[in-house]
Amino acid sequence: MLVALIARDKDGALEIRKANRDAHLAYVKSTGIVEQAGPLLGTDDQMIGSLIVLEVKDLAEAQNWAKHDPYAKADLFQSVELIPWKRVIEK
Repeated sequence: MLVALIARDKDGALEIRKANRDAHLAYVKSTGIVEQAGPLLGTDDQMIGSLIVLEVKDLAEAQNWAKHDPYAKADLFQSVELIPWKRVIEK
């Protein structure tokens, strides 16, 4: 199943994001379940959150992945949503 993870950073947390970015990207690569990912951008093109599409067997696996993300461990996020998602269009 595909799950969209939509996370919003806490206000003023850009430095936390930058400090943990390498660990986050290594985690993404090592887990092998990320289909697509990228930062959400504010009006000034600064990173303000994340959109990640996970391919997992169930929602519990997505929750576990999100819990162990270095960004989550660094307390970067104000909120995190995990929403089952269905791919309809591909480029």
